[in-house]
Amino acid sequence: MALDLHADPVDITAALVDIPSVSGEEAAIADAVHAALTEQAGHLEVVRNGDAVLARTNLGRPSRVILAGHLDTVPVNQNLPLRRDGETLHGLGTVDMKGGDAVFLSLAATVLDPRHDVTFVFYDCEEVEATRNGLGRIERELPEWLRADLAIVGEPSNAVIEAGCQGTMRVELRCTGRRAHTARAWMGENAIHALAEPMRRLAGYRPRDVDIDGLRYREGLQAVRVSGGVAGNVVPDEAVLSVNFRFAPDRSVEEAEKHLREVFDGFDLSVVDRSAGALPGLSAPAAAELVEAAGGQAAAKLGWTDVARFAALGMPAVNFGPGDPTLAHTREEFVHATEISQVAGVLREFLGGR
Repeated sequence: MALDLHADPVDITAALVDIPSVSGEEAAIADAVHAALTEQAGHLEVVRNGDAVLARTNLGRPSRVILAGHLDTVPVNQNLPLRRDGETLHGLGTVDMKGGDAVFLSLAATVLDPRHDVTFVFYDCEEVEATRNGLGRIERELPEWLRADLAIVGEPSNAVIEAGCQGTMRVELRCTGRRAHTARAWMGENAIHALAEPMRRLAGYRPRDVDIDGLRYREGLQAVRVSGGVAGNVVPDEAVLSVNFRFAPDRSVEEAEKHLREVFDGFDLSVVDRSAGALPGLSAPAAAELVEAAGGQAAAKLGWTDVARFAALGMPAVNFGPGDPTLAHTREEFVHATEISQVAGVLREFLGGR
């Protein structure tokens, strides 16, 4: 499908949604984006990397901004093709995150003389395991394309700047016991019963509220899975409690792990996965300009997004895109045209130029 990058971003959103792009199947949408940028944005350097497309200005500006959006979606759930209801667009990807992609594509084609140099990154496989994420491949193969003074990720944020993000860590607590017949339970040791103490600690846990750059990040510690048991007449000899910790970005992953080992002192704890958070960095000049263009308002991002990947590369990063993030991955996904236009207007003012 041919994309018209000079059309209204709302119409570009509609066109993108109608190109199915479930994770791992982004070739068609990457082809369309690559062709459109090559043919309609001759002022940009454009490259293809797998099913990711990158474009950038090279104007010699003193600062550079990255606008990044993933092209893939979760699997289709009877929500394609796009359906319009007045000023509302319904369908897979309207929120997560083809509305943001459409805004970036419109800016790529129409902002010819920005006050910052701009790099546009449209990448693949964000909705699956982190090892497949296209940003990781780009970082390995084209690292110079991910150097900037600010990164803006177009994830849905209700058209509000959400700065930084929480870190996340999942751990498993393993308790062991001794098997026995339940008719002679006193001869065994119940591993599931041994989970009572860590569950008590979880129930009494009081998460921190942390203020960073005037933004409030709230931590959370939750049991997310319990497994154990052998049969209906056997005292279990092993039980595992899975716990997820969402931590404020003032903690490193090492500090987060240390904290969990203190909370669950005395228990066998292993880290299953972990991802660092991202500090908001709103005092950086480019970030401050963006907040000003958005009316001076910003909020803390409660959750983990790819802004953390950019923060790890040494730049402040924010989420800023149209749509309600609570609708992402749902069959009922929709976005209001006014939010797409609002985000486009803020970013156009921020980038300046013509």
